[in-house]
Amino acid sequence: MKKHNFNAGPSILPQVAIENTAKAILDFNGIGLSILEISHRSKEFQAVIDEAVALFKEVLGIPEGYQVLFLGGGASTQFCMVPFNLLNKKAAYLETGVWAKKALKEAKLFGEVTNVASSADRNYCYIPKGFTVPTDAEYFHITTNNTIYGTEIHEDYNCQIPLVADMSSDILSRPVDVSKYAMIYGGAQKNLGPAGVTFVIVREDILGKVERTIPTMLDYRTHIKEGSMFNTPPVLPIFTLNETLKWLKALGGVEKMYEMNKKKAGLLYDAIDNSKMFVGTADKDSRSLMNICFVMKDEYKDKEEAFMEFAKKQGMVGIKGHRSVGGFRASTYNALPIESVQALVDCMAEFEKNNM
Repeated sequence: MKKHNFNAGPSILPQVAIENTAKAILDFNGIGLSILEISHRSKEFQAVIDEAVALFKEVLGIPEGYQVLFLGGGASTQFCMVPFNLLNKKAAYLETGVWAKKALKEAKLFGEVTNVASSADRNYCYIPKGFTVPTDAEYFHITTNNTIYGTEIHEDYNCQIPLVADMSSDILSRPVDVSKYAMIYGGAQKNLGPAGVTFVIVREDILGKVERTIPTMLDYRTHIKEGSMFNTPPVLPIFTLNETLKWLKALGGVEKMYEMNKKKAGLLYDAIDNSKMFVGTADKDSRSLMNICFVMKDEYKDKEEAFMEFAKKQGMVGIKGHRSVGGFRASTYNALPIESVQALVDCMAEFEKNNM
């Protein structure tokens, strides 16, 4: 039976990226060694990381003055690295979910933090609007897509102070005006590659302005100077990330990906909105294109487990909602084909037909 992978992360990858990674694990580039055992200082791997940086800059349209880094530690390490490097006295944060809240908590260790707006009052089911960002803050931090709650910021904010964004789960899913951001970071395990590598896109002129001494490993300038090679980088995940970037470029780039993602999300949201049994949890103007969250209507709550079992038998993987929200979550990341979304829609329709 065909499996339809809706996992929230680590998540589905392009088949060609998986196949090429498998080949490289056995014999990388015909050199007789596995990608798992070559030196990260070798010319063969240097070519991989150089290509990955160049492709990232190309497909996302990253302007001059920005550096691309591939680090370890996940986005969670960035929660402290960002304020360590940027927060001198005051920062501003937008609280739109669990990960945004965790980033805010870490920043408070380094200085004053203003929570400009929060959607916690309704369990993060919407993106706040009409908030004011203090101009005396050193930066404004946002989380563009909230995987647990299925909400997403669909615009690039015009900000008078440096804008920092955690784009772990929607990077390369839509066009982004990178010039409006001072920094973009995220874990790769949604749209870019396997778990283990973290990407950082940083404008160099924002660095070196804090008064504190920064530990070597936590200083972005260290990794810029050494080309992400100050210590041993996550070699295999970077290889797969590069293969994913090549796949994305061949497909038509971010613009084409955005077109495909809107179709996938539209197909599932239409099915939810027209259902007599299911209902979406995020406000319609805040809905994510990457994580689609829904539950059973109150009168059918007792059928949730039955639907999970039915969907599993139909090949649906990873649709159980996060424990803090419940219900269901379908993650429709870049590599998920629209055929899988159609299969889920058909599964929902069949279950509804037989259980009303």
